[in-house]
Formats: sequence, structure tokens, C-alpha cells
Amino acid sequence: MTDVELMKRMLRAVLAANKSGPGVSLSRLQSEYKALTGEQIPHKQMGHASLDTLLHSIPSVVHMERNRTGEMVCFASVSSETAHVAKLVARQRTSKKTGRPQMVNCQIRVKPAAPLILNGRVSLCPASIPTNFKENAVSGKPKPHHYPKDYNPSPGGNYNPQQVQGRIREVLNKYSNGFWVSKLPQLYRELYKQDLPSEAIKDLEHWTHICTVEKPCSSNPNELLLYPAKEPTQTQTPSPVPTRVQYPTSTAFTPSMDIKQKLGELLVKYSNGLWAHALPKLYLDTYKTKLPEHVLENLSLLSDFCTVDYPMPDNPKRAILYKRTREENHNRRESVEERRAREEVGSRLSTQTVPPLLIPREEYPSVLVGEAANTNGVILRYIGEGYSQAQEALEDKMREFYCCQDNNTRTRDKKSGTPLASLTSGQLAAVRTEEDEEILRAQVTEVMADKVKVYYVDHGFSEVISKANVFELHEKFFNLPFQATKCQLAGLEPFCQEPAVLKKFESMTSGKILLAEILERGQTSLVVLYDTSQDDDVNINAACIKSLQDKTLASPLQVNSAYMNVAVRSVCSDGTFYCQLPSRGLAKLTEILEKAEAYFHSQGTSEFLVSRPFCGKGCLARYKGKWSRVEITNLHGSRVLDILFIDLGVQSSVEVIELREVPPPFLWDLIAIPPQVVKCCLADLTVSGVGSWTPEAVQWFRDAVLNSTDCSVKIAKLDETKRSVAHVYLFPDKNFQDPARSLNRQMADAKVNSICNYMVQTLSKSVSAAGQNMDIYVSVACHPGHFVVQPWRDMYKLVVLMEEMILYYNKTEEKPLKGEKNQIYAAKVENNWHRVLVKGVLTNGLVSVYELDYGKYELVSGTQLRPLIQEFRLLPFQGITAQLAGVKLRQWSEEASILFRNHVEKKPLVAQLEAVQDAHHPWDRKLTVFLVDTSQEERDIWVHDIMAEFADELTKEV
Repeated sequence: MTDVELMKRMLRAVLAANKSGPGVSLSRLQSEYKALTGEQIPHKQMGHASLDTLLHSIPSVVHMERNRTGEMVCFASVSSETAHVAKLVARQRTSKKTGRPQMVNCQIRVKPAAPLILNGRVSLCPASIPTNFKENAVSGKPKPHHYPKDYNPSPGGNYNPQQVQGRIREVLNKYSNGFWVSKLPQLYRELYKQDLPSEAIKDLEHWTHICTVEKPCSSNPNELLLYPAKEPTQTQTPSPVPTRVQYPTSTAFTPSMDIKQKLGELLVKYSNGLWAHALPKLYLDTYKTKLPEHVLENLSLLSDFCTVDYPMPDNPKRAILYKRTREENHNRRESVEERRAREEVGSRLSTQTVPPLLIPREEYPSVLVGEAANTNGVILRYIGEGYSQAQEALEDKMREFYCCQDNNTRTRDKKSGTPLASLTSGQLAAVRTEEDEEILRAQVTEVMADKVKVYYVDHGFSEVISKANVFELHEKFFNLPFQATKCQLAGLEPFCQEPAVLKKFESMTSGKILLAEILERGQTSLVVLYDTSQDDDVNINAACIKSLQDKTLASPLQVNSAYMNVAVRSVCSDGTFYCQLPSRGLAKLTEILEKAEAYFHSQGTSEFLVSRPFCGKGCLARYKGKWSRVEITNLHGSRVLDILFIDLGVQSSVEVIELREVPPPFLWDLIAIPPQVVKCCLADLTVSGVGSWTPEAVQWFRDAVLNSTDCSVKIAKLDETKRSVAHVYLFPDKNFQDPARSLNRQMADAKVNSICNYMVQTLSKSVSAAGQNMDIYVSVACHPGHFVVQPWRDMYKLVVLMEEMILYYNKTEEKPLKGEKNQIYAAKVENNWHRVLVKGVLTNGLVSVYELDYGKYELVSGTQLRPLIQEFRLLPFQGITAQLAGVKLRQWSEEASILFRNHVEKKPLVAQLEAVQDAHHPWDRKLTVFLVDTSQEERDIWVHDIMAEFADELTKEV
């Protein structure tokens, strides 16, 4: 592989592995590339003066666009995978054949943050973090301290290859484009809280069924590349060498054919054997029914389709079951019962040798939707390696196997192309489609005179074809699971057969590749589907529910019309506001919610707690003491979530226990009423700044009209964008005849006072004295002269604090303020609230802030700053700046910085304090510490020794 091709492959991996959303900013691309490969993108070595020109020269790998803020963002171009998907979409058949197949953007959506995983910074469960630590040192060295309960350094010596193989397979599933072998130990430790056994590195090249190891540049082990195996197989538990022992045969019971078939399906997945005592739980988990007890007591009854071995002669219950091969079955003498059973199913090919379809491990798999008679049984197929790719490869082989060639050039069995003489319902077959002569796997569902109706098991639709096009399905085409599977759309259960819902669903999904969020895994998984081809993700489940709305109950909107008794419900920082206009829908909504209030009072609201929240779900929550309709917009885990009061335009964060399901008697009526709020902006008014008002102007506007029910509006024009906005003249009373009384005019002339600054309370110190040991977590590492540590003992307190900040700031109304340099605030960074220090205020409305608990610098909108209330100042700031002791101060090279970062960043370590440099502000304090990795059983690793040795090597080379 050339250097250029290697660079392209790694660049694709960076763009595909990005977890912060679709696209990687150009300014961040180098650091992301280096984090994966350990090297910069070598644009100069490839003849390009800048990275920008190199990227423009490889449009097949990357394309660039400017986002809304003007920043250049890099996206993965259509690769062989997406090209395959396009081909797959083109091959999709449906009896309705509606719409033209489309390719959509299948970028992975941002996974809502888990409750204790805050933007990937820490993932510590309070229950697993000790509240106190005992520090001890032997011979002057810190010894292993307390780590989370799930952090277990791998013991030396022997290891379990099967467990490691399974875990490496999971890692490769996350990085399907490959990665450096040198990165494997770090990834393994982060995912499994264990060190990768050193023996496993040596065994990688021999695990060809798991992975492929390449040496692209040299024999240097650090330059090896690791890829998933071409045809991955399931990791199996090795079977002990059996000692065959014969036990008495009991004929008191005979397993049914159904049980035998199901047991056969299970044994196919475990070709290296399955312990008999594991059967009951595995059977129950797979088929949701108990295995009859007599089966285990009479294992010899299973001998017609499996081999029973007894590795422990003194314990007949510890038996191992093996699926018989066809050759073994052929060489066995059949009993009368066996022959009768075989003849019973001989008229049709059974599906028992087809393995079940496994649900992808990834959070948001790509899917292709097929037919949907109702939303409780939507047919879909998974897209990707092991699924659509494997299916296409199988159909290519089938086409070659069954193709009509000249008899003289045939190299296959002539019988393979002979139509089946006898057909029965339920039989599996190979079918040549009449339209394009593709060869597909199908199951016979109805036999007619000269026609037969078949169901295409990999595509999920039925078709009536000629019997001449139905052939015997060769056994080698039984290995791939049937690709068509069923799912149920969450939230649509009561409306699963509504014509409006089905029509909307078909129009939004026909011929598209979508993303599926799997809420509940099973034979019919519960999912939420998303179309990510637009600027904003479209929740298809929610859109289908909205198709049931009665448009006659919407708020009336006509240009040049005036409305009185208008209530302004919320005012946003960009000057837009939401108001309620009198309408039939609002009157009906008020009446129904009052009835629901009485119903809850009589029934008890606890009976309607929301058990399975998901994005787009509609339910009820209290607003100012009354139940209101809400839609869940984001989940922060199992406890905290974001909601939108759809009839008020108010966003908030609540705990899930505050939500209630809509009572069944009122469900249909509430679904039919569209949101009773209109998004507006003041007409003919120019705002200051970039797309937002000054904090003073917003506060003045809120004080004037917020929650007033006596306002009036006159609609100037309607902005018919995808988010419809009404441009209005707003009046604080019912007199809308005098333009001078409008808030539009008053706002243009108003002069408001600035908001006072907030004083910062000095926080207490949280570090130990010099000479002591302290358990820490390194959140940021630039080089040995600058890194940020967090005291381990208070991490769970920080997790709780940030949850409380989400609940407080997302629930309360905005109180905008003008950020000032060197002042402390709360700031919203992505979906979380952080305690920050403002470092600078830019002219474009952005503010540079320093995260006081994590040591990171961020750019946020000035509208995302809030006062940091006293309650959130009690916990000392957790991010403490430090430098490494035991090394000389110097200008560290890029190579040394990378080495240091790989050893310490985002790891729990022990810090031995050498010196504490105090300061007036807690964020200006600095520690000088020795860092010790105590995760190894046999020895402690002192980081300063590694850095000193590296520096000496560089000096020798010079």
C-alpha cells in the first residue's frame, strides 16, 4: 500500500469515527488525524503547500463545506460502502414502486449524553467511586490506589484468548476502516477497564478469523495496521476433547419437531459445541419460552440431529452438544422415528439451518425500509458489512450458480438450474425474478395452478411468479441469515393502521437509507427512525404522529389581520418570541387539559409515569402548576431529559419522573390539536449583533410583555420557511390602531440600563500539601510542562453538580447578560452546563471561555452565558494546572508531547506532590507533581523516567 493510499484510508477512518456529529472542522482535522495515527497529515511531503490544497485534490475521499458560522468543515465523500448502498437502493423492489430511490446522508447522529458521561470527559458512576481513599507509599513510591470497581488491570501470565478475541472484534466494529496496532492497548483499556495482555499482541497475526494485520511501511511493530477480518465469524468457546460415554436411553418422552428445529438453530451458531446445562437459559432468551425439563434428562433423544459428548464421565449433566454434519447424518443408520420425521419435512426445505439475524451492535445502524402494512410490523434491512454487503455477495454467487449458460460451458451441477417439480407452502427456494432476472432467496407462501406466490426473505416483499422460475436452494446458500426483519415504530402503537400515518410514513421512507435508534432489541425491535439528509435530523416517528393533526384547529394566520387577547409565552435571546392567538384549537386544548387534570386527580398520576422516554415522544408535564403538552427533545441518560412545551414555546429540562403519559381517554383529541403557539419576530426592526439582541434589549422586551394576556398583534408578513415565522407589530394592549404604541417603535427608541456585573466568590482549595500522594484523573495533557488534573475523590460530586446545573439552567427562563473578561459564569457547551472563566469577548458575539473543572478552552455564543449562582460555587473548581516533576524545564518537541499525552491523558493516575504554587485565584494555582501509573501488578510506571529517557535518546541522536 502506498503512502498516499494509506493516508487516504486513515483520513476516511478519521471522518467516519468522528463522534461529535457529521463532519470535522478543518481546524480540528489535524489533531483528530494525529490522535488516530500518531502523525500529522503529510501534505508537504505530498507536494502541497497547505492542508487545504491537499484535501481539494482528493475529492473522492473528502469534500468541504462552510457551516452556518463560516467555519470550513470536512465530510467523508461517497465511499465504496455508500456506493454499494446506492446500488442496493436501486435494486430495492416493492410492489407499489412509488417514488424515486434517493441517497441520503447516513452520518451517525450525536448520541445523547449518558447521565454520567459528560461529553466524553469522565464516565464514573457515583456508586462505584469510593468516598475516601487511603494513601500509602512503600519505599517512597505510591502504590496502587483505589480505582472504579470496573477498572481491573489484567493479570499477567495466562489469559483467555476467546474473551480477548471477542473484545477485539468489538473494537474493530467501531473502527471498521482499521487503526494502528500501537493504539490497541489504549482503546482496549478505555473500553474494558483492563490492560490488553501482552501475549495477545503476538497472537494477532494468527487470529485471521478476527482481524487482518498489515505492514504498510516497514517491519516496525508500531507501524502495523489492524483491520477486521474479511469474513468474520462468531467467536466460539473451545470444546474440550470429549470422552464418549454411553448412558441409558429413555423413551418416555419425545421432543417435538418444533423443539428439535429450534435446538438445531441454536447449535448451528455454536459449531465448537454447547454445554447442555446452558441450553435452558439460551433457549428462553432466544425463543421466549421454557425448554421442557425432560429434554435435558433424555439427551439421547436429540441424537438424530446432534452428537452428545460427556467430557466428565462421572457427571452426565455436564454434556456437550455438537450439530451433526451432513456427512455424519448420511453415515448414520436411521431409526424408524428418524426416518418418519425426515420424510415429514422432506417435501420442503426447512429453515433450521439458516442462522438468526443478529441486531447490529452500533448505536444507530443504517437501514433500508421496505413494506409497512402497519407501523407495528415495518420491514427493514440493515446496511453495512455482514448485512447488505454479505447479501449482495451471496446474490452474486447465486446468479453465477443458477445462470443460464450453454450446456457445453457449464461447470456446475446441471440440476441446479432445473425448476422444482413439487412445490409446497413454506418451502425455501431460489427464484429468478421476471423483471430483471436476478436470483433471490424466497419462501413459497401459496401454490397455484401455474403460478406461485413467494416472499423474498432478504428484501421483505411478496410477488407472484411462474413456477418455471423456482429452483432448489442449494445448501451453501443457507449460511447467511435472512436479511428482511421486522421492527415496531415507538410511539405509534395506538395509530399503527391509520391511513394518514401509513401514507406519511411511506412518503418519508420510500427508497431512502435511514438511521434507526433501537430502543428495545428483540425479534421485533422497537425503534425510532431518522432522516439525516437535511440540515436537521427529521424524527420520522414524530412526523407520522403529526400527520393526524386537524389543520382546522391550528392558530389562524392571515397577513394584515389583527388579533387581540394575545398571550406572549416566551422570548428568546435572538429577539424571536412565541405567542398564543385565540382559536378553536386553543379553546379545545384548554378544555381537554382541564379534564385530564381532574382525571389524574381521581386516578392518581403515578399510574401514568413514562417508562420508556425517547426523542420525539409526546407526553404531559407541569408548567406553572398546570399540565401541558410536551415533546421530548433530548435525553441526558435515564434520569434527566430536555423537553419542549409545544403550546408555549418554552424549553426546559426535567427529571423523567416529572413526565406523564397522556391518559387513553384524551389521547386522540390531544393528538388532533396542532401546537397552539406561533413563532414571531418584530417587523421592521433591525437587531444589533450577529443574529441576536443585546441582553439589555431582551430583558426589556420580556419585562414589557412576557406572560401578558392582553396584547394584540398585527401580522405584516409570513416567512414560509421550514420554520414558519410571522413578522408582526406587537402592542402591549388592545389598541393596535396607533403604530406609535407598538413595541416595534418603542424597542427602536428604547434606552436600557446595562446589567450589573456579578462578583466572584473565592473558592476553597482542594489539593493536598506538598509531599503527599493524591489519586487524580488527567483531563487534558499538552506536554510535561502543562497538563490539568482532577482530584479523584471529588469526581462523583462534579458529576452530580453538572446534572443539577442542567436541571436548573434548562428549566429556568433565560436571564441574558453581557459577559465580561475575567469573570465567572455558567456556560452551555454542547448539551451540558459548565463553570467557566471568560477569557475574551469577540466582536462577532462569541465568547472565549476556560472550563474551570476540565481545563479546556471553548468558544461559545454570548447568549449561552448565565450567572453562576451560589449553590453551584460550593464545590471547588476541579481542574488544576500542573507540571511534571523530575524533568528539566524545556521546549518539548511534538514527538515528546505525543508520547506524554498517550501515557497520561484521560487516565486515572497517582500524583506525588512536589510543590504547590499558590495564587490569588484558584484557577491560577499550579502543582508540580510526579505522575505514577499504578495499574500494572508487577511494577509502578513513573512517567518522568519515561520522559527523561526519551529526552536523552533525542540528545544522543543530535
